[in-house]
Amino acid sequence: MHPNVEPVVAAASAAGVTIEPRDFPDSTRTAADAAAAIGVPVGAIVKSLVFLVDEQPVVALVSGENQLDEKKLAAAVGGSACRRPDASTVRNATGFPIGGIPPFGYRQPLPVFVDRDLLGFDEVWAAAGTPHINFSISPADLVAVSGATTADLARRP
Repeated sequence: MHPNVEPVVAAASAAGVTIEPRDFPDSTRTAADAAAAIGVPVGAIVKSLVFLVDEQPVVALVSGENQLDEKKLAAAVGGSACRRPDASTVRNATGFPIGGIPPFGYRQPLPVFVDRDLLGFDEVWAAAGTPHINFSISPADLVAVSGATTADLARRP
């Protein structure tokens, strides 16, 4: 097992959920790439995005077909300013590289918020710590394992 995948599997297991990471030969770095490689709708892909809200790292789990509304994330957290951190800040906060960030298994506890739109799928797919390894999980288990707070995080036209 890839060393980045171990903390993801361990976090799920600690919550009583079994996940089965699968290695995909095609890149799953973007939601569109992941949907094509896995064979699911892009909306069923979990984008695990790290932002700084009032300079504290926060994770937003967003449907692959949605864009994150930064103002909605800041409001959900109870903060005011929201911005994207650089890649090293993301890796330091989570222990994972951009493109392979899982929805749980971080090196330190982080607040996690899940976009309501992900809850409409029977099964969603998320990165397991690398840009090629992914796993499926029910939205209910995703929320339970990540300790996520549900919120409307999608940018709407």
